Amino acid sequence: MIPTLLTLLPAASADDSSWITFDIPSLLQNFWSATFDGLTFGSIYALVALGYTLVYGVLNLINFAHSEVFIMGCYGVFFTLSFLGFGPSAPNLSVGSIIVNLLLALVVAICASALTAFLLERLAYKPLRKRNAPRLVFLITAIGASFTIQYTIFLVRGPNPEPALTMFRSRPIFEVFGTFIYDQQLIIVIAAVIMMVITERFISKSRTGRGIRAVAQDPDTATLMGVNKEKIIITTFVIGGILAGAAALFYVMKIPSGVQYNGGFILGIKAFAAAVLGGIGNVRGALLGGLLLGLIGNYGQILLGNSQWTDVVAFVVLVLVLLLRPEGILGTSLGRSKA
Repeated sequence: MIPTLLTLLPAASADDSSWITFDIPSLLQNFWSATFDGLTFGSIYALVALGYTLVYGVLNLINFAHSEVFIMGCYGVFFTLSFLGFGPSAPNLSVGSIIVNLLLALVVAICASALTAFLLERLAYKPLRKRNAPRLVFLITAIGASFTIQYTIFLVRGPNPEPALTMFRSRPIFEVFGTFIYDQQLIIVIAAVIMMVITERFISKSRTGRGIRAVAQDPDTATLMGVNKEKIIITTFVIGGILAGAAALFYVMKIPSGVQYNGGFILGIKAFAAAVLGGIGNVRGALLGGLLLGLIGNYGQILLGNSQWTDVVAFVVLVLVLLLRPEGILGTSLGRSKA
């Protein structure tokens, strides 16, 4: 059954007058747990948002098919861990064995997402660039590619989520303001931030990164100066795919039953909202926007009394940012970044 946007909204019966609440006491009571969990989800949003940011910075293209790049990484994680014997219950393995298995799943997820991003650019967008197609054509193609990948998975794997995979039994590490911080949360946040910092340094300091910024600022002049524009474009898509693959591992780690043919759609919208919130085309803005959106979403679902409002909050934030500050919080483009 094909989902519609109506299924994204919380259901309310005709005689239910409390489907929207403003439960401030509950928010205050759960503030710190919502904060730490929001930072965890926000880190995942940030990694995916960086793919949107890089492609937009170089091509001025909103790559709506990036959500499917992400979900292909999720399937890579699922098939790898299923092959290794993981299931709904946490495996009885040593810490070293779990780390090795997760690293293998990470490599497969990165390869799956990066390959998807590469093929997407070569098969969908490169022919349009050769024809100097208008930007609207690129946008329509991105949406079409998204649905093509999504429903190809639907035909192969069906409409139901894949069986849950639990990677390890999460344990509390320390306590902050009466709230336990779990090892799973620390792994996701710290690993995501490290990857974002490495990416930002790569774009700022490496020769390839300077090429990316040059093409983002003025592609014609960059070409005259000896920059291989096609190579830069491919590299940009692949970097976005690598980060999406890493996000896929963290996503399955956080939501064991989250692998589904359309599972990347809502998360992709949130990641896009995060990129716009921080300043699309800005690497640091993707990190800031992702973390803020994770926090806002968690606070919103508690305040409004329904977990489904997390998704609605992402759309509301996106609309408000586009209305009030379309350039985002940081606002600078990739090409003009002084990072």
